[in-house]
Amino acid sequence: MKTKSGFARNFSYAGAAAALAATALWASGANAQSSLMNSQHGAVLAAYGAASDRDAAATNDPAAMELPARLRRQVVNYPTSEAPGTIIVDTPNTYLYFVLTGGKAIRYGIGVGREGFTWAGVRTIERKQEWPDWIPPTEMLERQPYLPRFMAGGPGNPLGARAMYLSGSVYRIHGTNAPSTIGERVSSGCIRMLNEDAIDLYNHATIGTKVVVMPIEQNRVVTSARPGATPPRLHAASMQSRASNLY
Repeated sequence: MKTKSGFARNFSYAGAAAALAATALWASGANAQSSLMNSQHGAVLAAYGAASDRDAAATNDPAAMELPARLRRQVVNYPTSEAPGTIIVDTPNTYLYFVLTGGKAIRYGIGVGREGFTWAGVRTIERKQEWPDWIPPTEMLERQPYLPRFMAGGPGNPLGARAMYLSGSVYRIHGTNAPSTIGERVSSGCIRMLNEDAIDLYNHATIGTKVVVMPIEQNRVVTSARPGATPPRLHAASMQSRASNLY
C-alpha cells in the first residue's frame, strides 16, 4: 500500500508537471501569435500612415498654386447632353470636366498629348490605382528604349498619386510629378492632372465611367476610337524630351 501510494503521488506530480508544461507551451504559442498579429497590424498601420502622408504631401504641393487660376479645380457652368458622372476631356483647351447635375461640372486643368500624339474617342475607366507603378507600354519602349521597364509607385513616379486606366488603349488619366506641365501639350497621349486633382477625380469616378476625349484639331487627330491604335514615331530630335514628357 505504501509503495502504491508513493507511485500515485509520483504519477500525480508527473501529471501536474505535464499540465504546467503544456500551459507554458500554449502561452508561448499564444504570445508568439499575438506578437505576429501586432507586428502585422503595425505594418498595416505604418503602410496606411505612409499612404496618408503621401496623399497629404500631394495635395499641398506649392508648385500647384503657381498655375493660372483658369487651370485650378473649380465648379463651372457646363451644359451638355452627356449624363452626370461622365468625364469629358477638352483637349484643345486643356480642361477635363466631370459632369454634375443642373448644367454644372467640375473643371480641372490638364496636360495633353504633344504634337503627333493627340487622340480622340470614347473610352471607359476599366481600372483604378492609388500610387500606381509605372510600366511603360511596348509602343513607348520602342520609341524610347532607354526608359526603365518598371518604376515603383511613389512621389517620384511620373504617374503621380492616382491613375485611371482607359479601356481598349494604353492611355491613362493620372497625376504627375511635374505640375508645371499642366496646361501644356507634352505627353505621349495620356491625360495628366495635378496630383490633388487626380485624387479628387479618382474619388468621384467609378469603374465603367464614360470618358469622352475631344480632338485637338480635326486634321491633327492621329488615333480615333479604334482600340490599340499607335501614334506615329517622332523625329529622333523630338525623342530627347525629358522624362516627364514621356507618359
